[in-house]
Amino acid sequence: MTSDPVATDFDPALKLARFLPRTVITRQTAGLLRRLTGLGALVPPKGGEVVRCDANVSVRVFRPTAPEIPRPGVLFIHGGGYLIGSAAMGDGMCRNIAAQLGAVAASVEYRLAPHHPYPAPLEDCYRALRWLADQPDVDSSRIAVVGESAGGGLAAALTLLAKERGEVLPAFQLLSYPMLDDRTTKRTDLDESRFRVWSPRSNRYGWSAYLGSSITDVPPLAAPARYEDLTGLPPTWIGVGTNDLFYDEDVSYAKRLIDAGVPCTLFEVPGAYHGFDQIEARSTPARDYRREQLKALAAVLST
Repeated sequence: MTSDPVATDFDPALKLARFLPRTVITRQTAGLLRRLTGLGALVPPKGGEVVRCDANVSVRVFRPTAPEIPRPGVLFIHGGGYLIGSAAMGDGMCRNIAAQLGAVAASVEYRLAPHHPYPAPLEDCYRALRWLADQPDVDSSRIAVVGESAGGGLAAALTLLAKERGEVLPAFQLLSYPMLDDRTTKRTDLDESRFRVWSPRSNRYGWSAYLGSSITDVPPLAAPARYEDLTGLPPTWIGVGTNDLFYDEDVSYAKRLIDAGVPCTLFEVPGAYHGFDQIEARSTPARDYRREQLKALAAVLST
C-alpha cells in the first residue's frame, strides 16, 4: 500500500487532516451552519455573563477573581468566514485569559454577512471595544484585541479603525490565521489539495458576502491587507499553519508590519491546516499554539 502524498504534508500529530473535507462553508451550507453555530449563543456562559452594549451588539464577559483594579482587557472576535459563528466560540479562551492573566475578557456578538455586510460587523466590534474601554475595572491603555480567521481580519481592521479614530488605542493585537486579503480569491496558483475546512471556494463566497454587491472598490478597512500605512499600530502576534489558505497573505502582512516599524511576531506551524487548534485541540501542535498565544498576551498585559 502506498502512502498518501498529500497526507505527508501535514504534521503527523494532526491525525484528522487526511479525513477532513477541503470545503465546509458554501452558499448552500452557510444557512444551516449559521443556525447550528448560533446555538451556543443561547447557552449562558459558564463563569461569565452576557452584557448588551447597544441594540445590535452584546458581549460575553469573563472577569477574574483577582483583586487588582484596574485590570487589563481582552476583546475576542470569533471566526466563521464573516458568515457563521457566535461569541460563544470564545468562551474557552476568554475564561482562560481571565483566570490565568487576570484580564477582563469579552467575546463580541457581531452581526454576520450576507445580511449584514461591511461595515456593520466592523462597527459592531468597535462598539464592543468602546464598551470594554469604558468599564471601570478595565485599564483602557492595556487592551488587547484577539481574533481568529475572519475574526482575525476584523481584529486587524478594528486596530486600524481605532488608530484612525483615536478614541481607544489597543496595546496589542493577536491575529490567529487572519482572513486579511480579498485578492486571494483571484489566485489561480494554489494547490487546493493542501487545504482543509476553508477552501478557495469558501473564500470566494465569504468575501463576496462580506463585501456585498454595492462595493466596487474594496475599502482598506474591509480587507486590511490593502491598507497602505501600517505605521503606529501596536505590537502584533500572527499565527498561521503552512497548509492554511491564508498562509501567504498572513506572512506578507507580518513582513509589512515589521517594515513599518511595528514589533511583530510571526508564529508558523509547519503542516497545520486552517482551524487545527480548534478541531484537534488536544494535539501537541494545538497545545503549543495556545501556549504561545497566552505567553504573548501575558508579556504585554502584565506591563
